[in-house]
Amino acid sequence: MTDAQPHLSVVVPSYNNADRLPASLRDLKAFCHALPFTWELIVVDDCSPDPESERLLREFAATEPGVTLIRQERNRGKGAAVARGMLTARGKFRVFTDVDLAYPPSEILAILGALEAGADMAVACRVDPRSTYIMNVGFFHYLYTRHIMSRIFNRMVRLVLLRDVLDTQAGLKGLTAAAAEKVFTRLTIPRFGFDVEAIFIAQHHRLRVDQVPITFRYDSEPTTMNFGRDAARMLRDLWHVRAGGWSGRYD
Repeated sequence: MTDAQPHLSVVVPSYNNADRLPASLRDLKAFCHALPFTWELIVVDDCSPDPESERLLREFAATEPGVTLIRQERNRGKGAAVARGMLTARGKFRVFTDVDLAYPPSEILAILGALEAGADMAVACRVDPRSTYIMNVGFFHYLYTRHIMSRIFNRMVRLVLLRDVLDTQAGLKGLTAAAAEKVFTRLTIPRFGFDVEAIFIAQHHRLRVDQVPITFRYDSEPTTMNFGRDAARMLRDLWHVRAGGWSGRYD
């Protein structure tokens, strides 16, 4: 690594996840070190209360060149963590992904390829017919429930905001440096709806947004799903973004 602008920045928001961190950090390390171009890895700890998670991240950042650890002063949500990481990043291309690596690190290259080919923003699309799911059959009923909720939310999004985006909530997205600055300096939703807001801002500024087929790994049971609560949050965030577009908030 040098002080020159990296070709790729990988941003990973993290909250607790002590049980997954050793394997995830190992895989991210192997992926980055195998890249044939310059890179940086930025991990944003969203003020995890778990001391083991904090310890694992600090030790990893202290021993790995090219790794930057940012710790939020308070828990603000995934959207805020992603925004801070993407604005701290120096890469020509910037990709964020989930710390559980539900999207294998190799899928970062699919997003990067779309950006290198001219997209300003590239979003993983799990419902693209070319996408692939890897899962244990024991989790099928959880995946089915999540898929139904995702499709309901996406239908709402397409009716209200983003008519041509099939999957707004995938945790793997990338932007060019210029697009990241334009989008994340205007982001106002720190939690659930930040993906929708980010894509809306990109389209509001007439940036090119490509949807990319990916491989998605589903191997854990969701623990935070609550249909009533999440539906209310969906509606609130969609209205926030729609009103922001009308008011000129994103200009």
